[in-house]
Amino acid sequence: MAMTFQVTFDAADPHALCEFWAAALHYEIEPTDEEFIRSMVEQGHATEAETAMVNGELRWRDATACSDPDGKGPRVYFQRVPEAKAGKNRVHLDLRSGGRATEVKRLAALGASQLYDGQQGPLTWTTMADPEGNEFCVS
Repeated sequence: MAMTFQVTFDAADPHALCEFWAAALHYEIEPTDEEFIRSMVEQGHATEAETAMVNGELRWRDATACSDPDGKGPRVYFQRVPEAKAGKNRVHLDLRSGGRATEVKRLAALGASQLYDGQQGPLTWTTMADPEGNEFCVS
């Protein structure tokens, strides 16, 4: 039986990066449970400093996630880390689209940067970076 997994991104701003990737992947940001968060603070299991208002909703400050509304793709999780990204990614996402040029324009409008175009034999792709500099490819 295959194992399920999630993809985790370290981020300076997990909520902003989650918004980018949710739009990029046609995913949905997972709902918050404000009542649960408030109860954790009231019971002393968390502090107000560990929470944040994000787009008018009470959320955990340092983490968030988005997921495929059809339940087919992996969950994508974003966690705040203190250090900045350093160097090239050792693992990256390859987005397979129906029209690379159109998709590259759409992703750039969401905040991605186009880095370069690549080709190997008949295969072509565009390498881009998300708003925090994480590389990914579009084919």
